Amino acid sequence: MSALGKVVRAGVGRRRVQTLVMALTTMLAVTASVLAAGLLVASQAPFDRAFARQKGAHLTAQFDGSKVTAERVATTAHAPGVTAAAGPFPVLALRPRPGRNRFGLPAGDLLPPMAIVGRSTPGGPVDDIDLAAGRWATGPGQIVMAEGDGPPIDIGDQMTFPDAPGDPTLTVVGVAKSVGASAEAWVSPAQLAALTAPGRTPAHQMLYRFTRAATDAQIAADRAAITAAVPPGSMTGSASYLKIRLAASRNSATFVPFVVTFAVLGLFMSVLVIGIVVSGAVSAATRRIGILKSLGFTPAQVVRAYVAQALIPATVGTVLGVLFGNLLSVPILGEAERAYGTGTLTIAPWIDLAVPAAALAAVAATALVPALRAGRLRTVEAIAIGRTPRAGRGRAVRHLLGRLPLPRPVSLGLATPFAQPARSATIGAAVAFGTIGVTFGVGLAMSLGDIQDGLNRRTPGTVVVQAVPAPGSGALRTADPNAIAEKIRAQPGTRRFFRTGQARVGVAGLTGATTVIAFHGDSSWGSYQMVSGSWFSGPGQAVVPSGFLKATGSHIGSTVTLTGDGRTAPVRIVGEALDLREEGMTVLTDDASLAGLGVSVIPGSTEFAVDLRPGTDTQAYVNSLNAALRPIGVTAETNSGEVSSIVVAMDTLAAILALMLLTVAGLGVLNTVVLDTRERVHDLGVLKALGMSPRQTVAMVITSVAGIGLLAGALGVPIGVALHDYVLPVMGHAAGTRFPAADIAVYDLPVLAPLVLGGLVLATAGALLPAGWAARTRTATALRTE
Repeated sequence: MSALGKVVRAGVGRRRVQTLVMALTTMLAVTASVLAAGLLVASQAPFDRAFARQKGAHLTAQFDGSKVTAERVATTAHAPGVTAAAGPFPVLALRPRPGRNRFGLPAGDLLPPMAIVGRSTPGGPVDDIDLAAGRWATGPGQIVMAEGDGPPIDIGDQMTFPDAPGDPTLTVVGVAKSVGASAEAWVSPAQLAALTAPGRTPAHQMLYRFTRAATDAQIAADRAAITAAVPPGSMTGSASYLKIRLAASRNSATFVPFVVTFAVLGLFMSVLVIGIVVSGAVSAATRRIGILKSLGFTPAQVVRAYVAQALIPATVGTVLGVLFGNLLSVPILGEAERAYGTGTLTIAPWIDLAVPAAALAAVAATALVPALRAGRLRTVEAIAIGRTPRAGRGRAVRHLLGRLPLPRPVSLGLATPFAQPARSATIGAAVAFGTIGVTFGVGLAMSLGDIQDGLNRRTPGTVVVQAVPAPGSGALRTADPNAIAEKIRAQPGTRRFFRTGQARVGVAGLTGATTVIAFHGDSSWGSYQMVSGSWFSGPGQAVVPSGFLKATGSHIGSTVTLTGDGRTAPVRIVGEALDLREEGMTVLTDDASLAGLGVSVIPGSTEFAVDLRPGTDTQAYVNSLNAALRPIGVTAETNSGEVSSIVVAMDTLAAILALMLLTVAGLGVLNTVVLDTRERVHDLGVLKALGMSPRQTVAMVITSVAGIGLLAGALGVPIGVALHDYVLPVMGHAAGTRFPAADIAVYDLPVLAPLVLGGLVLATAGALLPAGWAARTRTATALRTE
């Protein structure tokens, strides 16, 4: 073995703790970088990439099974412009009841109707369904659920279909994702036939890809070609992928500012801590470098040796970091998948090559600077500098602090950072970055929780009654709202209620129809969360989301004109509400505002929000009300609220990435304190010989970083708050809304105080191990250490 190789091997072996810290730090830094880069790449047009990979359908069409045969529908695959097609698949709309489930869904409730498709395999020329968990339904009693924002369902859960012959119970065997949202559940074709009630004919579903499908006009032309190939009126509905793509793009645009923020913090933290560890390790070896030079090693040999010595543990850490980064990416990118509404996301292969290459380059460059500096030193100077700190560093501060009425170990610890100001600054920077990440993450989680609560106010009340047709009925009809209201009013435990219904009307200045949600009764207790202004108090007033204000160029106080059936109805905008449905293009008003338009409520959209008297048992109320509503053909259910997959994904990622930043910052502190303690071990021996106890030694080491941690926390928290206050409105803008000021102003004194002290806790945690080592070191051993 060459003399240079022996130096490298001996240097690594003699400093096992420092080598281990360097490997761990590099591993975590590379892990954070892989995840950050993977999330950034995954955030770039996720829908388009998933759509191409899954061969998504440009158009999903449904045909009335009583008006056209499956064979005739199949011929539409040869219509002009069609490049690929799948189907026809039989489809039914059924309302299930939860059976045995892991999420505590009430067994007596009827869930909303779901589109169930009979499909033998998940693959095909169009809409290659991504099976996220479990397996495909191939036999009787099995069902695969679509992953999304519907009721929480897991593999092994059961659901009963009361509108199917024999009230069959199906078990969930898989969870899948259709990038084009072609269905809410899938069963085998034979199972779908068994679910079909006598006298009812399933509809036919066809999935198409076209030569030209980039615009609404092109999709409309393709749809017209298919419609012409079947009997008039047999196509009952169709869905373009462009609308789904728009919603998915909005979701990803909302996600990107949050991801970029954490990714940048993670990358900066990674580079910083690698620099701290590597430069500290090489600088700590200055005396040994002087000894090597005295033995005949040239400056070039010394530089190569210590750069190689830094690269060996860094390489091990880099390999482990890539491995752990890919392992952690599975759950983290899984959360991103749910937020983006796409299929499986993975780390791009080039990231696994680029990140380690960049990390090792950073290690080499960071090690090269102090190694060159030490290599240029004269032999005697290198030995002297490596043995003791430069004269005069921190003495004035130590003398000044010694006059204060503080325990001597505390004053010595507080003065220590001034002996190595550059090293202390790096500790402060690491703690500050960690504090910034935690402050941003905590504020983000609190704001998203408040926003979710605000969105839940769109469905107020403890109980919800939907005036939809009874399960199994053929025609879509709405039960008499007045009859439902009488039953609710007469039910013991009812405190108050109101009903809503949707209508499609025109708005002067806008193209196409706009959804109006009309409220009947006193809705003041169930108003949406307001961004600004107030809830409407009577006819002629309206509340609209931010998207409507932007699209119409209006503002609070403006008057907009609703149109329908050749009539007009002016309404004055009195408030801006938090609402993201239909890209924020809705109008909320009293139903009396629409009285003169002659428009009808959309069948099946009428819904009652019921508030109960205090102390009323919710499930008993629902059971009693359902018994009263049974003759009408509708059902009541408990209001479970909404859970946004984006909010869940962001909260999960914020927690994971913040914890990773804290860990990397803690390792940076640990490495620096280890270096400082090893350099001052002789001084520690002198202090121990003069009577310093192990407990006092621990106090001195911890105090040496406590002040830095407290100062870094005090600096990092305001930066984290400012970052949160900047990023959250950007996220809202990407989502097409403004967020209420109360949802952004989440930092108050009970939140800020622990965050500021968090820097102190982080620095203390990083110093605990070297402090314990210093306390356990015997006096004689410390005095003999060079």
